[in-house]
Parts: sequence; structure tokens; C-alpha cells
Amino acid sequence: MPIRVLLVDDETLVRSGLRLILEGDRRVQIVGEAIDGEAALAAVADTQPDVVLMDIRMPRMDGLAATEHILAAHPGTRIIVLTSFDVDDLVPRALRVGATGYLLKDAPPRELIEAVHRVADGDTILSQAALGHLVQAVVKQPSPESRSEGAHRLATLSERELEVAHAIGRGLSNAQIAAELFISITTVKTHVGRILEKLQVANRVQIAACVQRSEG
Repeated sequence: MPIRVLLVDDETLVRSGLRLILEGDRRVQIVGEAIDGEAALAAVADTQPDVVLMDIRMPRMDGLAATEHILAAHPGTRIIVLTSFDVDDLVPRALRVGATGYLLKDAPPRELIEAVHRVADGDTILSQAALGHLVQAVVKQPSPESRSEGAHRLATLSERELEVAHAIGRGLSNAQIAAELFISITTVKTHVGRILEKLQVANRVQIAACVQRSEG
């Protein structure tokens, strides 16, 4: 089955560039385009995409507000936020409203295509720049969790789960972790689920933040 993708950006040139890149992958099917957040809401209802590539800064309704509204109505939709602004506060905001990926617009074509595939397969995607900003933002947020508390939580993990947690902290995908640890992707997903439960966190970014807290 193709990965159905909706493109949302107020700049025609950007949408055309994204389409040109993604249509070069035979697994991707572009099902529509929208010029702002309001148009995106209607387009998602009409086309039922698997993945939405969402610009942040748009007139009428920005990408973060549109993401929140779309996921309230269509919780199974996966949204990758795209921005040309490498701004710290946008990264945690995008994740808080439910985005499953964050990429800068100048990401290489291969990284963009890989992100669409990974998000469609259930991964959370962050560019290396975005991951660093997001983990730092999470770590800096007021929290009762100290370094010792973070280490205590990690101590509940098995040796293999700890290896997976540190790999997540380096931004590796499930497939990359599987290759590095010589285990199946299904086994990686099982470990990730257990890690989320044991650390009492909601997503991979929070796993990375927990790892960083424990390291000081």
C-alpha cells in the first residue's frame, strides 16, 4: 500500500519542491495540497492521508494550531512539522500538540523521504538539530526529576533496554537500532514499549531526555 501524503505550505515553490522529491519514491502517493492551516483541515477530511507535511508559519491558521485540530478529529494521522526556523521553543511546542516529526526545510531529500517512511511506520522523527534542541528544552523545564531520579528510573531497565534507550538518545530509528544491536525491528519495538512503561514517559524524546538527565 502506498503512503498517502498531504502537503501543507503557503508557498507554491515549497510545495512543488516537496512534491518533486517525494514523487521520486514509488511508495509515496501525494494525495493533495493545502495553502494554510484552515485549508489543511478540509484537505485531511477529504483525502485521509497517512502523513501530513505541515509548515509552521502560515496565514489564517498556523501549522501548530492546524496539527492540534487535525489530530483531535483524525487521531491516526501522522504529522511531520517543517520549518525554516531553527528556533528552540517551536520544537517542544510541535511535539506537545502531537506532531510525530520535526524537520528543517533544508533537510536533504533522502532525509525527507526517510522521515515519511519512518513516521508512516510508527517512529517519531526529529532531525539531529531538532533532537538536540528538544532534549535541551525538556531537560531545562522545571521538573521534580533530579539526576539521581533519572538514574534510578534507568536502573529499572534491563541491559538490552538500556542499550535501546541510549540509541534512542542518539536519534536512531528502530531499523538503525535493530541493525546496530543485531536484533529484529519487532524486538526493538517491544523494547521501546517496555522502556516507555518503565520510565513512565510518553514518547521517544522523553526517553532521550531521561537519558541525558541521568548523565548530568
